[in-house]
Amino acid sequence: MIEVEIKAYAPDIGRVETRLRELGANFLIERLEEDVYFASPSWDPASRDEALRVRTTPGGSFLTYKGPKMDDITKTREEVEVVVSNAEDTITLLNRLGFEPVAEIKKIRRVYEVKEFLIMLDDVFGVGSFVEIEAKRGKIKLRQKAFKLLKDLGLDRTERRSYLELLLEKSR
Repeated sequence: MIEVEIKAYAPDIGRVETRLRELGANFLIERLEEDVYFASPSWDPASRDEALRVRTTPGGSFLTYKGPKMDDITKTREEVEVVVSNAEDTITLLNRLGFEPVAEIKKIRRVYEVKEFLIMLDDVFGVGSFVEIEAKRGKIKLRQKAFKLLKDLGLDRTERRSYLELLLEKSR
């Protein structure tokens, strides 16, 4: 699947949430997401612009691969995600295969829906607050509409780096 996504800094997430309600957005869920990212001596995701993670949420756990970004303005990329029944066993399996954790990202995520988009309001521990707009079903032709929605939310400072990249840069 292709994940079509743009992300922006949100210095006032409450104002964005108010604006979403004004636009008629439907609130879907609030949850804690905990991600563990991996690398190995033979596979350096940073140099390849890729990612491998195990995500744990109250609703389940997932093993996700994200491919390189496909353009210069968004975070559009291939995403392969599988449900795993046990995050700890999945992490142990990855360790046995030579993959080691490189970082953990924790965030509180509130998810809204507006037409063909999911809007995520993220409070990322140690990194900051962001809004992600993701086209449902990976429709690349929706990129321009996503940027218009971002503008309608009063946001203009986009960010292509992942939360992992931002966290690692901050810790240097």
